[in-house]
Amino acid sequence: MTVSALNSNSAHPTGDRRVVARVFALTDVGQSREHNEVTFLVANLESGATLSFEEGVHEVTADAHGLLFLVADGMGGAASGELASSMAGQLVLEGLRESWSKAATPDVATFAEALRDATGLANTRIHQHARENPEHRGMGTTATIAGLFGDRLFVVQVGDSRAYMVRDGLARQITKDQSLMQRLVEAGELTPEEAEVSDRRNIILQALGPEAQITVDLTHQQLRRGDTLILCSDGLSGLVRGEEIGALTTTEPDVRLVCRKLVDRANARGGPDNITVIAVQFEGDALVASTATDSVGYTAYPLEGTLYDQTREMPTSRPPRNTIKSDPTPRQGVRMPTRSEQREADAAQRNIDDKASVVAPLPEPAIAERKRAVQPLFMLLGSVAVAALVWTAMQLLRR
Repeated sequence: MTVSALNSNSAHPTGDRRVVARVFALTDVGQSREHNEVTFLVANLESGATLSFEEGVHEVTADAHGLLFLVADGMGGAASGELASSMAGQLVLEGLRESWSKAATPDVATFAEALRDATGLANTRIHQHARENPEHRGMGTTATIAGLFGDRLFVVQVGDSRAYMVRDGLARQITKDQSLMQRLVEAGELTPEEAEVSDRRNIILQALGPEAQITVDLTHQQLRRGDTLILCSDGLSGLVRGEEIGALTTTEPDVRLVCRKLVDRANARGGPDNITVIAVQFEGDALVASTATDSVGYTAYPLEGTLYDQTREMPTSRPPRNTIKSDPTPRQGVRMPTRSEQREADAAQRNIDDKASVVAPLPEPAIAERKRAVQPLFMLLGSVAVAALVWTAMQLLRR
């Protein structure tokens, strides 16, 4: 299905050139669950309309306000988790409709702020609902929210659903999991391979809903022609490795079949959790071909009120300290840490901070460059000193 761009009075960020997105989304309950607690959402931010995939693939020409892609994985029990993830999608889109879709002069900074604020609004509303309805106490949801603006992609991360960018046959994760395992890996206490098989790999350190305040991680990526974005819940990423995602996405041109094959592969490996995936291929004359010098990966966007703002020197996926409380209800799938697990996460973060505070010695080329830079100053000071000595000597001889 092809969706034509709407007429817009706003100046398009790429002028007369356009980005075309071919997109499909699929969700599956998996082999073990009775309910699906994962929500996906794809929306045209020019009109605010959401897309349905019952009729197949959508081909969308992005207009001035761009496109939205979201995966949210709920927690708190079947009813609460399903409600939390559904609310996340609705509230994020509602926030963007109010603050972004109505912007007369859309620009990068406004878009980044709108994504941050819409996510914060969703957290506030979900948290408020849980407080007012005791039967939903402990409800929450992860959220990976990708926004296309012009030829750039912005991703808000809360929790451990993931975004991958597939380019030139390789899938690179462009988000960081906000999880206990990611914290321990960064602290050097676990290898990535050990983290993948840990029985605590579903413990997340931040989610929408459990706390009144969150601090989102916001990253960005320059798009190239032929890039494919994969957004997925941990029901997929926990069973299908990134290199498999890259290989399958590269060899299968149909995004509908990409989603179907990824879900089938996760189910074939047991499907213990809900499985959700969005696949988006980017084309169009607004994009140029990739080059060997292009960078793909986690790149924090510098914005006040995000994790980058808290750690300007070394942006990480660290959530704010002392904002995570123990989870009072046992559950399958993603969950918040217990008190002992939170203490372990805090100790790992202190280890990361200690490492970051050590000033590494400069390499020899850098030392030589600094010496060359200050050499003229030393020569000038030497000349002044010699002139002063000569002048003093002449004054003494005259006496």
